[in-house]
Amino acid sequence: MRFLTGLQPSGQLHIGNYFGAIKPAVELQEKGEGFYFIANYHAMTTMESAQALRENTRGLAVDLLACGLDPQKCTFFAQSAVPEVNELAWILSTVCPMGLLERCHSYKDKMAHGFAASHALFAYPALMAADILLYNSDAVPVGKDQKQHLEVTRDLAAKMNDAFGQDLFKLPEPIISEVTAVVPGLDGQKMSKSYGNTLPIFGDEKATRKLINKKVVTDATPLEDPKPTEGSIILALYKLFATPEQYAAMVDAHHVGGVGYGQFKKDLFEAYWEYFRAARERREWILAHPEYVDDVLTRGAARAREEAQATLARIRQAVGLTWI
Repeated sequence: MRFLTGLQPSGQLHIGNYFGAIKPAVELQEKGEGFYFIANYHAMTTMESAQALRENTRGLAVDLLACGLDPQKCTFFAQSAVPEVNELAWILSTVCPMGLLERCHSYKDKMAHGFAASHALFAYPALMAADILLYNSDAVPVGKDQKQHLEVTRDLAAKMNDAFGQDLFKLPEPIISEVTAVVPGLDGQKMSKSYGNTLPIFGDEKATRKLINKKVVTDATPLEDPKPTEGSIILALYKLFATPEQYAAMVDAHHVGGVGYGQFKKDLFEAYWEYFRAARERREWILAHPEYVDDVLTRGAARAREEAQATLARIRQAVGLTWI
């Protein structure tokens, strides 16, 4: 089975990214053939600085490798290294109804957050469909907020099959991650850069400790009193990093009382810091060996383009773009 996942290089990774997309992607390496890409074409819909895009693309490559993506077990590449995806996106757009794109909530959400309207932002789902279909993906891990785009992909694949041949495209299945729904931001909302409530994966030790102490929202329950567990942001975050025994102990301490939120935040930081210790060590090695990243992305792009060119040759023949 072949899996595909893409992440936008939009800046510093946070733990919502990790538990919602990166950790599931790393685990899938053991279950099938993974194609993982840095979605820098997509990032252009919301990023205008060329320098920032270059730096974020490389930074994301470093961070994903540090988090466990293994180029011996998957194909890892930058989206822009495979220009065939844009031709397929155009072909798919010829069967894509305007109404299908108008119903997509991602465009409406971006507009609500003040991003300028553009064709690329509006047609984002068609390019995402090309990302998926170009590599003959069987399944795509997606959060609930991206499920609609996968449905668009299936719709477009079905329309292409109806118009040009039933075996032209597979209909990829979603692998829905439920974890993203239980990764709260430091203020209790969904963790998002837009809300400024994120906890970074690779933050500075002193700064991240301060971030947890200052930004994790708690109530005003006195130290000696029992603390509420329902809706606790500290407990929700701690559960991600702690062992079941550690988590149970913190829940008990909430019920008994006599422990302040300051101590709970300290315990949260220590569990978080230990959880990503191995990833930080890998990241330090990768940063000291920049040629490693170049080699991984070059080899990944060659493998991805081989697959993409074979798919596109078949599609061009089917739709009539090849006449010999």
